[in-house]
Amino acid sequence: MKYLDKIKSPSDVKNLNEDDLPLLAQEIREVLVDTVSQNGGHLASNLGVVELTIALHRVFDSPKDKIIWDVGHQAYTHKLLTGRYPEFETIRREGGLSGFTNPSESEHDIFYSGHSSTSISEALGVATANGLNNDKHTAIAVIGDGALTGGLAYEALNNAGRSKQRLIVILNDNEMSISKNVGSVARYLAVLRSKPGYFRLKARTEKIINRIPLIGKKISEQLFKSKTRLKNLIYKSTFFEDLGFRYMGPIDGHNITQLCEALEGAKMVNAPVLLHINTVKGKGYDFAEKSPSEFHGISKFNINTGEPVYGGTNFSAEFGDFLCDIASKDKRICAITAAMSLGTGLEKFRKQFPDRFYDVGIAEEHAVTFSSGLARGGMVPVFAVYSTFLQRCYDQLVHDGAMQHLHMIIAVDRAGFVGEDGISHQGILDAAFLNGIPGITVYSPSTYTELKHAFIRAIYHSNGVLAIRYPRGTEKPVPESNDLSFEPFAVYGREDSDTFIVTYGRIYSYACSAADELISRGYNVSVLKLNRIKPISEDAVKRVLSCKKVFFFEEGIKAGGIGSVFSEMMSEKGFKGNFDLTAVDNEFVKHAAVSALLSEYSLDENGMIKTILEYDDGGKKDEA
Repeated sequence: MKYLDKIKSPSDVKNLNEDDLPLLAQEIREVLVDTVSQNGGHLASNLGVVELTIALHRVFDSPKDKIIWDVGHQAYTHKLLTGRYPEFETIRREGGLSGFTNPSESEHDIFYSGHSSTSISEALGVATANGLNNDKHTAIAVIGDGALTGGLAYEALNNAGRSKQRLIVILNDNEMSISKNVGSVARYLAVLRSKPGYFRLKARTEKIINRIPLIGKKISEQLFKSKTRLKNLIYKSTFFEDLGFRYMGPIDGHNITQLCEALEGAKMVNAPVLLHINTVKGKGYDFAEKSPSEFHGISKFNINTGEPVYGGTNFSAEFGDFLCDIASKDKRICAITAAMSLGTGLEKFRKQFPDRFYDVGIAEEHAVTFSSGLARGGMVPVFAVYSTFLQRCYDQLVHDGAMQHLHMIIAVDRAGFVGEDGISHQGILDAAFLNGIPGITVYSPSTYTELKHAFIRAIYHSNGVLAIRYPRGTEKPVPESNDLSFEPFAVYGREDSDTFIVTYGRIYSYACSAADELISRGYNVSVLKLNRIKPISEDAVKRVLSCKKVFFFEEGIKAGGIGSVFSEMMSEKGFKGNFDLTAVDNEFVKHAAVSALLSEYSLDENGMIKTILEYDDGGKKDEA
């Protein structure tokens, strides 16, 4: 590498000649495409901010000036320019760089950022602290137009505009455009206003006018009103300035010279500034430019064809297909997504039933309450959401769903370990926090067939709020004798076993394999699978009361989880044997392959066997 090999810190970016910057951008794009094709990750969003990131590190002094990335998945270039190029090939691999900004990695990563719409609030907090400490450095929030749909972002904008703090918000707009007839004028004025001299002249002029006795203030007010009218004609909106921001833009987000000039200008303003830039998502890689959504978050792929290395079906796709099947027969079925139609398997539904498909943007809280309105109106809403993003909806689930006893279905995708996406995306909390909400029923299917059974049960044989949680990826093999009737629980093995493995979801497959292996060694072991994990069937608990040992394995957090509730119910009913719970114990889970995480937490076949064998005799039959 001609440039990246020499960039050890942002100061090295400042030392490059201006003519070298486009070549650096090209080199970065080559590294991004090559690395993501091998490791998977977020490609299109990162390709779109290469020039912006170069400009930011050329103008500002990180980490003294704090650059805060909204949804840190767009910070790959930032990592490359802050001394992490030698490690970049390890991104998203176990023990390697995180796929998001991570303060434990670098002082240039100000916050861990895996969820959207947080950057403006964080940057305002930093800017306010700077003001209190008489620190003249700048806080910069970089947020996309998608993340700006989140309610938290609007709350922050409203607060920031009134704060008068020294803050720059960069709106990275990769979808919205300005029509050609006014776009050229708008861009010309934006470039003019963004030059450093503009703000110096503007400030001096306003100061001089305001000093004119008796009439100065009135003249200044009239000038401001005239400018506002002009901007209304050009931009059709003064939204950001009405909030209290100095608006600049739109700027070509792939022109480094313009970006640097705009950032230098914004840097001089002692008030909140919103810099609006236009970028192309997937810039520089044809497949990503043509299909930015498919290359937003992608697994390993072939660079020459853009095709994923691994194909085949998965839980998300099976859910999407089945929902289409029942929606074709039942016109009450509606599908809701928070900007994740592809990831959650709803793209087919969107195309087949556009009148009953609703993408609310990155607004999960709104999605739940919107669903409650649909339910009140007699529809059957199905909100498909990743487990990690459902965390945002706790109050809405309580107040607008369960408390109202409305019939709505939450399809909880990516439940359990998600692997390389890491700490902010692991779906280890949903079972525990849903467990604490009265009136919610939760199913956790192990197979595609059980997934369909769960949705039929939820739609046609249940009331209230129902959550159906399922993992990322494909189903695991289960014994042919598995009970697919989808009763609240099922037993694999002998009814009179003195040792039971109790579990649910994806790891049921591993539990069956572990039981088979232990039986082959002479141990008396069976498996109780919870199909419905909330409320837990009392009959399921009664089924194991006479056992000597019960081993509960849970792919989720231990505190408040299903295993904790199950053990409490056993105790209340007089269980006299020994109980052991294996789960995630009060910690966040790092990024690694799902298989590696299951092994680390003793939730795969070998881990279960080892846990049981280490617990005395593991339930071995008496030789007598």
